[in-house]
Amino acid sequence: MGSPFPRAVPFVLISVLLTFAEFVFAKHAAGITRHYKFDIKLQNVTRLCQTKSIVTVNGQFPGPRIIAREGDTILVKVVNNVQNNVTLHWHGVRQLRSGWADGPSYITQCPIQTGQAYVYKFTIIGQRGTLFWHAHISWLRVTLYGPIIILPKRHVPYPFPQPYKEVPIIFGEWWKTDTETLISQALQTGGPPNVSDAFTINGLPGPLYNKCSAKDTFKLKVKPGKTYLLRLINAALNDELFFSIANHTLTVVEADAVYVKPFRTTTVLITPGQTTNVLLRTKRHHFPNTTFLIAARPYATGPGSFDNSTTAAILQYQHRSHLSSTTSPAKNTKLLLLKPKFPFFNNTKFATIFSKKILSLANSKFPANVPKRVDRRFFFTVGLGLTPCAKTQNCQGPNNTRLTASINNVSFVQPNTALLQAHFFNKSKGVYTTDFPANPLVKFNYTGTPPSNILVTSGTKVVVLPFNTRVELVMQDTSIIGAESHPLHLHGFNFFVVGQGFGNFDPNKDPAKFNLVDPAERNTVGVPSGGWVAIRFLADNPGVWFMHCHLEIHTSWGLKMAWIVMDGKRPNQKLPPPPSDLPKC
Repeated sequence: MGSPFPRAVPFVLISVLLTFAEFVFAKHAAGITRHYKFDIKLQNVTRLCQTKSIVTVNGQFPGPRIIAREGDTILVKVVNNVQNNVTLHWHGVRQLRSGWADGPSYITQCPIQTGQAYVYKFTIIGQRGTLFWHAHISWLRVTLYGPIIILPKRHVPYPFPQPYKEVPIIFGEWWKTDTETLISQALQTGGPPNVSDAFTINGLPGPLYNKCSAKDTFKLKVKPGKTYLLRLINAALNDELFFSIANHTLTVVEADAVYVKPFRTTTVLITPGQTTNVLLRTKRHHFPNTTFLIAARPYATGPGSFDNSTTAAILQYQHRSHLSSTTSPAKNTKLLLLKPKFPFFNNTKFATIFSKKILSLANSKFPANVPKRVDRRFFFTVGLGLTPCAKTQNCQGPNNTRLTASINNVSFVQPNTALLQAHFFNKSKGVYTTDFPANPLVKFNYTGTPPSNILVTSGTKVVVLPFNTRVELVMQDTSIIGAESHPLHLHGFNFFVVGQGFGNFDPNKDPAKFNLVDPAERNTVGVPSGGWVAIRFLADNPGVWFMHCHLEIHTSWGLKMAWIVMDGKRPNQKLPPPPSDLPKC
């Protein structure tokens, strides 16, 4: 059965505005099953004067959007036509009792091998807003990603003014080199990989790079005096981003597919793995001789190098129809080019103020069901470290070591079979152990002078939680090798961000300041550079759920772990058996 929508058009065409027909269909079809066909295939794509073959869905880059609404069931048949193993993850979808469809390789499934297929099936329960899908194996998500747009239930309005139009804006990173070779070589040498060559907006780098990139510029055509809903998605691999539109103010109304108390800002901070919906109210008057840049550039706090460049698109008031689609505004002397002003690249003060403004609506329609009591408390350090290399290797770290990342000094080792299968069929022996430490085994001044021994241990360790456990988790950044912001993503759940601060978390004083009334509800949160963040969640979803840093290099280095949530007593609290087409290792 084909998709209920027309084949999604590539973002590189004139516009990514969701068509009127798609919205009418989605808003008036109640609780239906939506079928998609994703063919994983190679496609030649040219950016920055250079053509390379990339892995895509249906030959599109970025990939097609999935449009549904709360209550719909999604079936995506993925056929792998490339030599790489592939899995896809539906980032932020709760996957209630559908963990077999979550997608992280060797966590909930073995990869889809060349020539094989797998049908991801899940129902969207109690969620509406912007999420996204991406590959979840190695670094393939660099080109395998696309939006998930979940409309509210039928006849349910947005809790903010109805927009004139809605536009997905998805940020990415572009390397001229092959990224699979890049990360493979980096893991062998133990050093950091080369940074990206550009950032992209809807797959296009924009006019601020080399001579070829001007024609590869996304243009958002708008009418004066209208309200546009911009669905922002950070699909970049390794960089948190500031986003701004020159001489325009944005109103934040949603984060990670959860409505928030609206607030106005000129700059949005969005980490990899996060989504943010903002309202753009265009100016009432015409500006025939002015070009407004839409731009994004990194927020970077770590000790290493980063791609210190700016991707840009054009906000084009539609009366300027004479402007050629291939003309670079930077070279058009007749037009006034306005660029947004950004915070300094490492402005953690701005990042902190911005993140604290994100608060749940916490009203009768959209309550914030924060666990008021806690059954299990965990304290996780997150950060970098070193691992010794074999004597036959020549690694780049001091004394022949390689860079590593860990949680509670445990660097996660990827198993050879999927954790969820091992758990479900009671075959955990030799696959994983259940002794992941609830607290650091060695206490130290986490944000002060690092200890002399910064070597990490490794293992495939998990935490086991009884069904409906109320969890509080404090994640603490460390100064080992360098303090750095880490966007942590939890699969299978939303959590509430009840507190954050700088320095070392104080269990005697800091909990008194926790927000248990209207905290942000998210699936990805930045652990502040040189600080901590506290979250709470209810473990009401049986299965195996990955938690990892969404900076892809840190995931590759081992900053990841898994939670196993046991079945409850009732039939609707148990994980069903795996589908018959679940890939085999």
